[in-house]
Amino acid sequence: MNSPFHFPSLVWDGPIAIYLFLLGISAGATMLAVLLKRSGIVGERPEESNVLCCNAWLAPISIIAGLLLLIFHLTKPWTFWYLMFNYHHTSIMSMGVMLFQVYMLFLILWLAVIFKYQVLNLIKRFIPKLTDFADKTIDMIAKFTGPIEIITLLLSIALGAYTGFLLSALVSYPMLNNPVLPALFLASGTSSGIAALILCTLLFTKESTHSASIAFLHKFELPVVLIEAFLLFAFFVGLYLGGGQKTVAFETALLGGFWANVFWIGVVGIGIVLPLLLNAVATDNLKHHKGFMILVAVLGLIGVLCLRYFVLYAGQMTLA
Repeated sequence: MNSPFHFPSLVWDGPIAIYLFLLGISAGATMLAVLLKRSGIVGERPEESNVLCCNAWLAPISIIAGLLLLIFHLTKPWTFWYLMFNYHHTSIMSMGVMLFQVYMLFLILWLAVIFKYQVLNLIKRFIPKLTDFADKTIDMIAKFTGPIEIITLLLSIALGAYTGFLLSALVSYPMLNNPVLPALFLASGTSSGIAALILCTLLFTKESTHSASIAFLHKFELPVVLIEAFLLFAFFVGLYLGGGQKTVAFETALLGGFWANVFWIGVVGIGIVLPLLLNAVATDNLKHHKGFMILVAVLGLIGVLCLRYFVLYAGQMTLA
């Protein structure tokens, strides 16, 4: 029996949407954290920045959790490591694993330089013999901080776009085989990264809602949401004008049914319109209230998660 979550043309299901959501958070959060560090707002002691501290946990944990979810979802967790060392330039999944490895390498190098003393304290506690070696190694890496930050920024952008390329490689589905999808997922991933950073910083640290770092993150919220809305418009206009099965995919996805409701209520209503409306009518004092900021961040995350589910499921309902 067909349902919104089970139908004959379905290949990738719910866990893949969560995987793409978590990768987007990691990429978006790292992107903003690098820009914050390079802006000079955090000063000469970036290790004391609450936002950077939150990113040090958020970015690695979210991408590792996403990868573990993918590994166990593919039902062969003990042979997945073959993909980690056997690269195929024709496989989008293999290229994604390579991107993940390089991204994690530079993310760890960047975080090790920023949080040098915390890293050395951990090594001294658990592997004291390696303390001197680690100290000299981090000092050597620190000489290349600038290039490492630029490469980490570029890799985070590539990772955010990859989440869209992964789905657009499914050429049998006209809605997914869309050139706008990587840019759309990059924008929505950036939006989720901003929301996740703000949420974690306000929940787990004593960061002031009036701080320069929070203001820096807020500065990107509106432009990113507007870009996301424009890309959604371009995405569906391209489908509608594409003719044939592309038009059928447009009508199936947006003009009725469960996934149309997810899009209009979850993606557009909760994720885009409601946060914009709240920020438009709120007073300056309310905009800097901790509870208000947490609410807006949660709404943004819900919207991005709904988008991932909508594109994944609705995109597989129509075959070419």
